[in-house]
Amino acid sequence: MNQKFYRLLTSKNYLNLIKLFHKIFGEKFKKELNISKYYNYKVHRLNIIKNLIKRYNLKNYLEIGCDQDEVFSFIEIDHKVGVDPVSGGNLRMTSDSFFSNNNHKFDLIFIDGLHRYSQVKRDIQNSIKILNDKGIILIHDCMPFTFYDQACPRAQRKWNGDVWKAIVEFRTYQNISTYVGGFDNGIGMIIKNFNQNPLNIRNKSRSFRNLRYKDYYDNFVEYLNLVDIDKFYKIIDDNIRK
Repeated sequence: MNQKFYRLLTSKNYLNLIKLFHKIFGEKFKKELNISKYYNYKVHRLNIIKNLIKRYNLKNYLEIGCDQDEVFSFIEIDHKVGVDPVSGGNLRMTSDSFFSNNNHKFDLIFIDGLHRYSQVKRDIQNSIKILNDKGIILIHDCMPFTFYDQACPRAQRKWNGDVWKAIVEFRTYQNISTYVGGFDNGIGMIIKNFNQNPLNIRNKSRSFRNLRYKDYYDNFVEYLNLVDIDKFYKIIDDNIRK
């Protein structure tokens, strides 16, 4: 995606047209989540990433989707790779292209690329393959507050996309554990260990792609395996130090 096309897709007039499309043809249920009990507005992804690198002396960092380098440029680590097809990072390519040619493994991977279910799912699957033992995968924008925050195609500037659907799917896997921290638009976390609390919703939907916003609204705490910042760090600490 080039910069001109990206500017078109995020222009006010275009987004207003897409919002009208959703109003006419989209889901009728659009109630906003009450997140007051679950969300911490003070925690930022950059601080989490920097803390993890320092606390566990991590050496290799991969970031998928760098945009304006608001995270990538502040990361201090022995080896870092930032992948973005439009701007930021140090590799100008799609994540699919990167993964198909990459031979390195990483201790920490931060996924903040295209916020669509199918792409996020591929990015997570590919990241798991190149994650070092006891490594950590973080995923941004896992916790939309409103229908339009997650509506696809994008209908407003603030947009999490349907990343949450990929999180729900990985919650059902047996060989990894998936959580979402209730801060900074929802920070997903995936670690490679036996999932002691798998989500069982296979009978409720033939495809995770087809999950509805109302499904999320009614079940978001369970779907996301939502945790606070203290629990978030404890899970990582227990996994690395065991």
